[in-house]
Amino acid sequence: MESVSRNVWAWYMHEACLPYHIASPKRFYRKTGILRGDGKFEITLDQRKLKSPKGSPFVIESEPLALAVAAEWDAQKGKIQQSSMHLSGLCSTAIDNPNKLTKSDLVQHIIGCLDTDTVLYQSSEADELYEQQIQEWDPVLKWFCKRYGVKLEAARDISGPIIDQETKNVLTKHLLSYNFWAIHGFSFGVEALKSVILTLCCVERYISIEKAVLLSRLEEEFQSGYWGRVEWAHDLNQQETQARLAAAVLFIHLNSSSTFVQSKKRFATT
Repeated sequence: MESVSRNVWAWYMHEACLPYHIASPKRFYRKTGILRGDGKFEITLDQRKLKSPKGSPFVIESEPLALAVAAEWDAQKGKIQQSSMHLSGLCSTAIDNPNKLTKSDLVQHIIGCLDTDTVLYQSSEADELYEQQIQEWDPVLKWFCKRYGVKLEAARDISGPIIDQETKNVLTKHLLSYNFWAIHGFSFGVEALKSVILTLCCVERYISIEKAVLLSRLEEEFQSGYWGRVEWAHDLNQQETQARLAAAVLFIHLNSSSTFVQSKKRFATT
């Protein structure tokens, strides 16, 4: 079966870096689908198998994830818009692993982001903003500490919060319990929110995607109340962050669900 051209995938991964005047490629396929074999799944565009940007087989172990990726490709209309295909991009990154990172490398990077977590930095100037942060962030932080049995306190000075090694060890152990693909989802979510805490709260379903994005943008929204809001710019940024976070959380769950685990066990015994 013929494979999708590597050139198309190369464009797919690098569209954001191209000059604005370079047109997106037209949709070149009529329908999408998935193939199942040896307990794994591949995406097809017409009769052609999808390949990763490096030309590796685009193989997924979760059927729901494969269906979701196929749906992303099917949702492309006249032209292929990379910006709306976060799940496909996450799969490509996990398959190709361009930076040759181990799961431990990724987890350590995520834990390192805890030192600059948005929720742990409260305003040292605007009393009104500080009060709003206390009202909105404190309940989330308290729940987080109770859920994971850790100690975290927000800071108001530039030196930032003091995070003990035991807290980092606990969270490291928790993240390492997920598989390599799911960790890529966590990394993507943390990058979108600039918050390990909010990302984990979303994954645990303590807060919604919309709420997490709002909490991560609390200061920006507060400043907009004083200086005015550029509607299209703020709204576009908020919607894009929500889309990225939603993809990250879905990616984590689809690589960690009981259905996925049971399927792996079943296929392993056949």
